[in-house]
Amino acid sequence: MKILMVSLGCDKNLVDTEKMLGILSGRGYEFTYEESEAEAVIVNTCCFIGDAKEESINTLLEMAELKKSGQVKALIAAGCLSQRFKEEIQKEIPEVDALVGTMSVQSIADTLDKILEGKACNTFMPLDSSPVVKAKRILTTGGHFAYLKIAEGCDKNCTYCIIPKVRGGYRSVPMEELLEEAARLADDGVRELLLVAQETTLYGKDIYGRKALPELLHRLCGIPGIYWIRILYCYPEEITDELIETIATESKICHYLDIPVQHASDDVLRRMGRWTNQKQLREVVEKLRTRIPDIALRTTLIAGFPGETQEDFEELYRFVNDIEFDRLGVFPYSREEDTVAAGMPDQIPEETKEFRRGELMELQQAISFEKNESLIGTVTTVMIEGKVADEDTYVARTYRDAPDVDGYLFLNTTANLVSGDLVKVLITDSNEYDLIGEIYNG
Repeated sequence: MKILMVSLGCDKNLVDTEKMLGILSGRGYEFTYEESEAEAVIVNTCCFIGDAKEESINTLLEMAELKKSGQVKALIAAGCLSQRFKEEIQKEIPEVDALVGTMSVQSIADTLDKILEGKACNTFMPLDSSPVVKAKRILTTGGHFAYLKIAEGCDKNCTYCIIPKVRGGYRSVPMEELLEEAARLADDGVRELLLVAQETTLYGKDIYGRKALPELLHRLCGIPGIYWIRILYCYPEEITDELIETIATESKICHYLDIPVQHASDDVLRRMGRWTNQKQLREVVEKLRTRIPDIALRTTLIAGFPGETQEDFEELYRFVNDIEFDRLGVFPYSREEDTVAAGMPDQIPEETKEFRRGELMELQQAISFEKNESLIGTVTTVMIEGKVADEDTYVARTYRDAPDVDGYLFLNTTANLVSGDLVKVLITDSNEYDLIGEIYNG
């Protein structure tokens, strides 16, 4: 039987998908990328914001049509949407044969087996279940980089966020499990590890009684075959001097940090349930850039949070202009049911949210253009992602660029390169988000 696996949402969800693929492969199932060949479909869903929820529902409805036609014998909805809206999915999309919750990745093959035997089988493990999933992953990222999910859930309870309700509280994956998984990934050809969690900076606090991310990083750096380690989702208030020193001194750790600050107005930050104020945000950025001058800082912002005044927005705009983040994404506030923020007064009209998002992105575009232009004439190491069809041009990433969310470097060369190769490059040109270069022979 051939399975079509559809993975939606974040990179943390993608790790779950890759582990499900490994579990199913171990049970003898095969896979296809073509809807026309699919005999069973599994959709790993997302519901973090409204757009993600809509994409998940539309995908399930599309796959339900394949079920109605008789082509598909089993349709499973897994992940966050299934965890959060189990009754609604069963009622509105009866073609879905089974629901698998966020903590039930390990049961995916048993669930599919039972469906094919004609047995009903929804699987929802408690949200405080162990974050460890014993499975050899099948990578979907091309094989030269992989995400390493170091923890599950979150304890922050930001007022706009649904994650604790669908993923539970913060639970770290034991260090030995992570080191074993990372070693397996390296043996399979992975050269870059991207550490992910709802919050990476708190790693280990729950099981070791201390923030153990620096220790984990030191030990991961000792794994042969891993050349780049990138850290995502670092809450600013949890960034310690020890972590900064680890990034500065371990040669394999990319001088890159993803710090989702969400806003800069103290009033808005307080209503968001964030644990920082603007002064603290400025201080942590200054500390990082002082110790690691070439660090690339990425952040995300929310535009149009309930009660955000024009003055709040202007304060955020000035903050972005002052800080000059290297990478920045802006999302219009999404009103998610069952969150505190959804019930707040002074909800912002959609057109205002979109306008403010556009203003911030236009500012960031100018900042990004200037930063990229300043790199012309410098030499850096890039990781090859692939080749442009019918051209002597490769797509690559610098240490400043995480996969899928940041820019690229386009390398013009007749050399024979493959994905994962590390190449020293002279940057010769740039635009708002991407760089152009040639192989450096100096």
